[in-house]
Amino acid sequence: MALRLVFMGTPEFAVPTLLEIVGAGHEVVAVYTRAPQPAGRGLALKPSAIALEADRLGRSIYTPKSLRGDDAAAAMRAHGADAAVVVAYGLILPKAILEAFPLGCFNLHASLLPRWRGAAPIHRAVMSGDSETGVMVMKMEEGLDTGPIAMAERVPIGPDATTGDLHNALARLGADLMLRALAALEKGTLQLTPQSAAGATYANKIDKSETRIDWAQPWQEVHNHCRGLSPFPGAWCQLAGADRVKILRTTKGAGDGPPGRVLDDKLTIACGTGAVRLLELQRASGKPMTADEFLRGTSVAPASVLS
Repeated sequence: MALRLVFMGTPEFAVPTLLEIVGAGHEVVAVYTRAPQPAGRGLALKPSAIALEADRLGRSIYTPKSLRGDDAAAAMRAHGADAAVVVAYGLILPKAILEAFPLGCFNLHASLLPRWRGAAPIHRAVMSGDSETGVMVMKMEEGLDTGPIAMAERVPIGPDATTGDLHNALARLGADLMLRALAALEKGTLQLTPQSAAGATYANKIDKSETRIDWAQPWQEVHNHCRGLSPFPGAWCQLAGADRVKILRTTKGAGDGPPGRVLDDKLTIACGTGAVRLLELQRASGKPMTADEFLRGTSVAPASVLS
């Protein structure tokens, strides 16, 4: 028999999991997501990616500002669901909500727990130069991503891979992993393994104050910073003849010099030690472009210094 589920998620990362669950025949009786947020120049309210998909699928959508309080717990129990599936929802689930489902709440988390618990696990793994990451299905408890692990898949992080590259791969892999976990849950064969407390790290939400590139850092740190923040929110600097420019892709460059100095006509930039070569850039309100495309419209002379 199919499971009766409540789905809770918000961004594009959660969409493949919702589609897989519905496609497998599970009964998604309610979809919880964040309320529409102002977006774009006109700051018009934009529904979340999950809200748009749930509407297309004809599912009931709920956008509470909080899940605290007896009314929220009663409303959740009224769905009569066996379990909840949670993927990057964005709100804390209090104890009363966690206890509203006979089989529990199961979260898809994009890291190898206990490393990178919290809001931005993919960004932080890349920014820290990790060589691998993964996805895990975890049974939720009151702690922040501390619950026991049901299933996991590991993924290598390539030396030039960006957060965007990993995001898409992990979203697809995670959807399949959650489907397998639900199949085992339905059969009563799902095994849970407690998390180790050793090695726990926290993936704090990315703050705008940490997005500016510091060329005085070693090339590897600059490289990890740029690819870890790509495509959003984007690491940035100021190039001659241009306003803020996001640096979306880099690789190891050759040469050295004072930090921020342009070393050649291919946008190789000196760092504190070593250099990075800029491969993909984006002007404010523009589209991503290769370094060659960027240089056709903006002159960046060798020996100039980036701020």
